[in-house]
Amino acid sequence: MKIRGNSWLLFGVMALGITALLIFLISTYPEAIADRDGQVDLTRSLLILVFVGASLFVRGRLSAGHAVRYAAIWIALGGVLVLAYSFRFDAKDLAERFLAELIPHRGQTVDGAVAIAAGEGGHFVVEADIDGTPVRFLVDTGASDVVLSPADARRLGFDVGALSFTKTYRTANGVVQGAPVRLGRVAIGPIILGDVRASVNGAAMKRSLLGMSFLSRLSGYEVTRGRLLLRP
Repeated sequence: MKIRGNSWLLFGVMALGITALLIFLISTYPEAIADRDGQVDLTRSLLILVFVGASLFVRGRLSAGHAVRYAAIWIALGGVLVLAYSFRFDAKDLAERFLAELIPHRGQTVDGAVAIAAGEGGHFVVEADIDGTPVRFLVDTGASDVVLSPADARRLGFDVGALSFTKTYRTANGVVQGAPVRLGRVAIGPIILGDVRASVNGAAMKRSLLGMSFLSRLSGYEVTRGRLLLRP
């Protein structure tokens, strides 16, 4: 089958359009192909685009009007993919910020620190990974230790009935007994501490407490504009 002259012309226009678009995007967003993975992805996408476009033109399946329309769609699609790749980190930050507002205890990583939005009553609740088990804590700078509720202690594998409740704590609700334990690994986002001192409360608690045995080992923490910032 002969290839019509206008097909060659349209194919050339599409190739020039793609080339011009790539030059513009690479000069504007050089970080998009700064690494090897980016270069490989771009090359693969270009080869697919050229193969599909060339096969359609060579076989003469498209009229001039349809060819122009589909060429524009392919060029626009290529531009969107490159732009999406270059803004992938911004999109990730936006998603984390949205989740941090929607689910405050998840927190948001900001320059290696963890920011936690205040919840109901202005309290800060954060979810920590304790030796592979998620536990939600009320942040309490007045507690000398990390204090586990009996229910959370059982979830972490402690035999509460076999613990020795030898430690005395004076709280706003009176004197309570606690059983000293150690937590192998406590992680809140990128903040990871090992061998954290803790105790299991002798009475039932609504929520476990993230006390000073964890907070004092951070480089710092502060409350600013309704957010608690934990610095590793």
